[in-house]
Amino acid sequence: MLDYQVLYVSKTGNTKRIAKEIFAALPGTSKDICDLQEQGRIQSAEIYFIGFWVNCGTCEKEVMDILSTLHGKKVVLFGTCGMGRNREYDQKIAHSVEAFLPEDCEYLGYFLCQGKMPMDVRRRYEEMLAEGREKDKVKQLIRNFDEALLHPDEGDFAEVREFVKSVLQNRTDHVKEKIKKDHENMKNHIDKNMVSM
Repeated sequence: MLDYQVLYVSKTGNTKRIAKEIFAALPGTSKDICDLQEQGRIQSAEIYFIGFWVNCGTCEKEVMDILSTLHGKKVVLFGTCGMGRNREYDQKIAHSVEAFLPEDCEYLGYFLCQGKMPMDVRRRYEEMLAEGREKDKVKQLIRNFDEALLHPDEGDFAEVREFVKSVLQNRTDHVKEKIKKDHENMKNHIDKNMVSM
């Protein structure tokens, strides 16, 4: 069994770039990275990092299908989204995707960052503006599109590397705490049995 497997779907390459950063940030050699669109093989792993591009506020069907098979696994979600950074919106997306995880999964968190969008999206916004539809809203969408052209950037990569470190540190702390509690329980059990002798 691998320590980590990074699985992702990437329409424009943004999520692939984040997946590669995550893979590079994971320690050791017991790890694998796989583009689900290339029919890669899902291997048994201790922790899965599952990546997606945001489509209508959630992930693609391929990712939904994979998530639903990860019974009893530890899962971290990551993705890219054309919309600008908005913590509330990011949380809605994460909750929307997390809903596809089986109840017996251990969900370890999510990372989302902005990613560039295809040029046809900007053309569609320009057409909406030319038609006079919701000018203020459309102007904001165009500004957001232009800002997204620069993402993911080095700042996003540094942020995802820190996120990976944090997930692994939290996991290590959790395991240490569990070992400590198990040790205390065992000691109490032994002490109780010694008293009753």
